[in-house]
Amino acid sequence: MNGIKSKIKIFGEPVLRKKAKPVNQITDEHRRILSQMAKAMYDDSGIGLAAPQIGLSEQLIVVDIGEGLYKLVNPKIIKSQGKQSISEGCLSVPGVCVKVKRAKQVWVQAQDENSRFIEIEAKDLFACVLQHEIDHLKGKLIIDYASLLEKLRIKKRLADLKTKVKVVKLQL
Repeated sequence: MNGIKSKIKIFGEPVLRKKAKPVNQITDEHRRILSQMAKAMYDDSGIGLAAPQIGLSEQLIVVDIGEGLYKLVNPKIIKSQGKQSISEGCLSVPGVCVKVKRAKQVWVQAQDENSRFIEIEAKDLFACVLQHEIDHLKGKLIIDYASLLEKLRIKKRLADLKTKVKVVKLQL
């Protein structure tokens, strides 16, 4: 895990489509990565970030909708209710917004960075962000929720993002 760059991976990077592995034991290295993720999220004016977005296929997320930072390990939605539809953006799909239908309220079980088990009850935007970041751990992106019309609208932008990924890889 050493030497992880906090550069956020964009659409087209294979790690964004992988199912992230559960963390068996939370180490100082995981705590460092969670702090690094929080910094990357704040630097890019985000409100959530998942480890695959920085190239690490492990179940780690950070979330802050303006009410305090949550650093979560192995988060799982154990219950959900209600419905909401919000236009969502994503740091890994810059310049793209998609209307996503999600639960209005969720209950999430996870561990904090000190290995304590916690349960979070979240509503509205907070519930939406938790679901969004947990989707990243499953290899799912907001574009997977796009309607056919939205997919046509964002097709060129997605192709441009994939091209950028290829160009960067060639430069390395």
